[in-house]
Amino acid sequence: MHIKQIVTVVLSSGGLAASAQAANLVEWPTRPVRVVIPYAPGGSSDLLGRLLAQKLGDTLKQNFISDNRPGATGAIGSELVARGTPDGHTLLISGVGSHVYAPAMTKLAYDGLEDFTHIALLGGPPGVLLVNSSSSVRDVPGLIAQAKAQPLVFGSAGTGSSGHLAIEFFKQLAKVNMQHVPYKGAGPAVIDLRAGHIPVAVATLVAAAPQMKAGALRAVGITSEKRVRGFPDVPTFVESGFPTLVATTWFSLSGPPKMPGALAARINQETRKALRTPELSRRLGDEAIEANDLDPQQFTNFMRTEISRWGPVVKAAVSVQVK
Repeated sequence: MHIKQIVTVVLSSGGLAASAQAANLVEWPTRPVRVVIPYAPGGSSDLLGRLLAQKLGDTLKQNFISDNRPGATGAIGSELVARGTPDGHTLLISGVGSHVYAPAMTKLAYDGLEDFTHIALLGGPPGVLLVNSSSSVRDVPGLIAQAKAQPLVFGSAGTGSSGHLAIEFFKQLAKVNMQHVPYKGAGPAVIDLRAGHIPVAVATLVAAAPQMKAGALRAVGITSEKRVRGFPDVPTFVESGFPTLVATTWFSLSGPPKMPGALAARINQETRKALRTPELSRRLGDEAIEANDLDPQQFTNFMRTEISRWGPVVKAAVSVQVK
C-alpha cells in the first residue's frame, strides 16, 4: 500500500471514530420526543413506530410519544415533520410509500429525499404472489406460462401499494400481461382469491400468512432477498430468475431537514441498538421483518437508489391504471 493510501485510510478511520465520538456526546433527548406515524393504527408502520418509541423511551429514560397522523398515503404526517424543528424531538416513521411511491404518483408539498434528514432504515415485510391452493400453478415459471397462455388478473391492496408495484415490475421483467384489480386493502384481495373470484393476488406475508398456514392459498414467490424463516418452502423471485426483484414494504426513521450530522448519528446509534435487542428482534421476526443496520449516509443513499429504481415503475403503473 502506498503512503498516500495509508494516510487516507488513517484519516478516514480517524474521521469515523471522531464522528462516532461526537454522536455519543450529543445531549439528546432533553424533553419528550414526538414520533409521528403517518398511517392509521394497526399496520406495520404503527407496530414499528410504537415498538421503537417504547424501547427508546425505556432506554433513554424519556417520554417518546407515538402520534398517528394518517392520510394521503402518508403525506399529511410527513409534511408535518418536514416543517418541524431539526432538534431531534420530532421524528417520523417514513417509508417507501410516503417517500418513494407517493411523490412519484403526484405532486406533494415535500420532496421525499431532500426535505428530510434520513436517520435509519427499520425494515419491513416482503410481499408474496399468491394463487388458490386448487390452482395448477405451483411456481413463478408456471405462472408466467399461464399468463402467456391466457389473460390473467391479479388483486392487490390498491393502486400504488408495494404489492401492486412489485408485480408491475415483475410484468416488465417477465414480459407478461396481467390486469391489475385494486382492492381497499390486502384483506379483501386475499378473501376474493380464496373464494375463486380472482386467480392471483399479491399481499404482504403478514397479511397472507394465516391463509397460507391453513392451506387455502399457495405462495409461488416472495419478494425478499432470501427465504423467510417460518416459510422455508416459498422461493424468492431472485431464485426464480429475477435477481432485481427484491421489494419490501420498508419503513424508516427520518426527521426534519438540516439536522446536525452528530445528532442524526446519535439517534441512528440508539435506533440500531434498539432493533438488535432480543425482544424487538423477536417481535419483528414474528412480522417477517428483518431489521437493517445502515448509518445515516448509507440509508440516505439507499433512499436515493429506491427513488431512482421505483420512480419509473410507479409512473408507468399509475398511467396505465388511469387509462
